[in-house]
This record gives sequence, C-alpha cells and structure tokens, in this order.
Amino acid sequence: MKTLGNVIWLVFGGIVTALEYFVASIPLFITIIGIPFALQTLKLGKLALWPFGSQIRIKPGNPGCLSTLMNILWFFIGGIWICLSHLIFGIIFGITIVGIPFAIQHFKLASLALTPFGREVDWKI
Repeated sequence: MKTLGNVIWLVFGGIVTALEYFVASIPLFITIIGIPFALQTLKLGKLALWPFGSQIRIKPGNPGCLSTLMNILWFFIGGIWICLSHLIFGIIFGITIVGIPFAIQHFKLASLALTPFGREVDWKI
C-alpha cells in the first residue's frame, strides 16, 4: 500500500516538488555557509520523493545551540514559505476524502520544512 501511495504521489506532483528541492540545493552548495542548508534541502527532497512509509523524528540527545540557531536562520531565509506552501497544499488535499493521505504527507513535509535541523527521517520501507 505504501508503494502504491508513493507512486501516485510521484505522478501527481511529488516528482516536481522533489526536483524543486534538488535544484534549490545546488546554489546552496556553492558557499561554505550554505552547505548545511543544502543538506537539509536534500533531506526534504528525498522525503518529497517517497513520503509514505517514513517518519520524522527528533534526533536523540541534546540538539544543541547550533541546531537552534540554524533553525532560526532557516525560518527567516525561507523555511516559513516552504512550510506555508505545504500547509496550503495539505488543506487543499484534505478537502476531499481521496486526498486525505496526501494531505497528511504535506503536513509531514511542512513540519520538517519549518525546523529541519535536529530532525531525521526514519525510513520504514
């Protein structure tokens, strides 16, 4: 069932979302300061490719002040807009019964898009 959901997800926009994340990470890799942000963008892109069957969890242990600082920078640089776009798509998909599983995946992506540092994706495939 997860595989079917992921294939349908890819056909109806998942591949476009993932490509946007992957393309956005390329200019971030150019500078040393942008590399941590590029890695988080790649994490979002990978999750956007195959969201069904995965969970987002907070990394065990103390995240530290650097993770908090990076999340604050991420929020102001563009994380809020990424999160809002996933929330809007989640609400749109949630209107119909058929779209509810896809709405849940968009809400999952929105939570990771808001604070990606200090979180990891647990793949249950």
